[in-house]
Amino acid sequence: MALTMASTLELLRKHDQLREVIQGDQWTLNTPEETQSSKPFTDITYDTRQAGPGSLLFCKGRFLPEYLDACDPEGPQAYVAQQDLSAHTKAPGIIVNDVRKSMSLLAAAFYGHPQEQLTLVGITGTKGKTTTAYFLHAMLSRISGGRAALLSSVDNCLDGRHYQESQLTTPESLDLFRMMRQAADAGMRYLVMEVSSQAYKVDRVYGLTFDLGAFLNISPDHISPIEHPSFEDYFYCKRRITYNSRQLVLGADARGADLIRQDARAANVPVTTFGNGTGQADFLVRKAPGQGDDYLIGPSGGTMRPVSLSMDGDFNALNAAAALAMLTRLGLEPDADALRAMGSVRIAGRMERFKADNRVVYVDYAHNKASVTALLDFVDERYGKRKPLITLVSGSAGGKAIDRREGIVSAAQDRVDRLILTADDEEGESADQVDRQMLGFVTNPDLDVRIEPDRVQAIQQALGDPGRPGDRLRVTLVIGKGEERWFKRDSGHVPYEGDDHVVARLLGTESYDLGATGAAQG
Repeated sequence: MALTMASTLELLRKHDQLREVIQGDQWTLNTPEETQSSKPFTDITYDTRQAGPGSLLFCKGRFLPEYLDACDPEGPQAYVAQQDLSAHTKAPGIIVNDVRKSMSLLAAAFYGHPQEQLTLVGITGTKGKTTTAYFLHAMLSRISGGRAALLSSVDNCLDGRHYQESQLTTPESLDLFRMMRQAADAGMRYLVMEVSSQAYKVDRVYGLTFDLGAFLNISPDHISPIEHPSFEDYFYCKRRITYNSRQLVLGADARGADLIRQDARAANVPVTTFGNGTGQADFLVRKAPGQGDDYLIGPSGGTMRPVSLSMDGDFNALNAAAALAMLTRLGLEPDADALRAMGSVRIAGRMERFKADNRVVYVDYAHNKASVTALLDFVDERYGKRKPLITLVSGSAGGKAIDRREGIVSAAQDRVDRLILTADDEEGESADQVDRQMLGFVTNPDLDVRIEPDRVQAIQQALGDPGRPGDRLRVTLVIGKGEERWFKRDSGHVPYEGDDHVVARLLGTESYDLGATGAAQG
């Protein structure tokens, strides 16, 4: 059904969003006389540069009225806002209670409610969302013959074959429904997507119900003046997925799991748990005895299936258990091919391993206390007996997630030998400011810590020169940027070689995992 002025107002009234319609000095609750025709909107956008004739423009966020002055003289056909902007346009203004909620409702209608043609899976948690999404997507793709779409913080895949770098963990609602429409039109049956705390904070998934939701874990993150003011607010936003899912897969040992179970009971949502075998859970993962790094994954009390993962770390095995629990709750049975598909998943920039002479390097997106702790736990398990020299190269994003800075330092300072603080994204706060603040959190007098503003130089210092046979093993962890080919700056994106490419170039080698497969390569 086409979205017209009349149907727009009807939908907004139904959801208690419409305040009034303003055109010039005329205020009304109905369709203005000048736009009484049933001519549908030809486009919807939140970018004034794209607001041409026939378009419906959403004035959201930090929208300035002056932006309308740059619009096409004959467009937009109408705008949606929380304030009267008639001084800057002749177009009728649809004034609403909440422009973001209204945008989500109207985007779903404009694109023909594509969510109804897809089985939707939403995954949230502080860490592991991307890996779990890729594991599940790989199995769904194998079982469905390539008819599974993916929206992640790394790449998006809307046709089961082609991958494009994503801009947001969870897209803005208008973009989200457009992408869902593309996926449905391409014949996709499933859509697996990451759901960030911001997705609920700013209503990117407003009105959307997931056929299956997953809550992996929670730890403090994204706490800053422009994100979440407190851990309580962050946790609350994450918990909203429970009330917006038809069933839920939950990390049995997640912090706050009891509260999430209460949420699920209040919403009448059935819960399936997964865990590592230390407690009770419906799906379990454990090391396969005598089989190196292989794992056994399966339902508690049922058949445990052997899985060999290409991504290192017990935390990734736990993500695999979550993915298997989710696949089963979708009513699908994993066959050997599906398990092999999950086992072959590699994600560039995530636990990407390099080796040359006596040096082992991991490039990873770890960026907070929880993920750094998990990474160092893995290093201890894998290399601890060899008593390696451990170096961590890290910065932290400027202008947001302020809590990460102390978290990274506190997780690392008593477990690494060297800490090199370096450049990261900057938004209203320089990397130098962030690094100096992080330096101030160091309390271990024995830690070799320094600031190197140039990230390439920082990595080079961490790697050092090739050692001699028999020298002490050196493990270097380069975290935060992964395969990202840019730094965010206030002026835009500045090109960057990428941590993975820098390490490969300096070592004169390739990653064990680079170029090996899969879904994640885009």
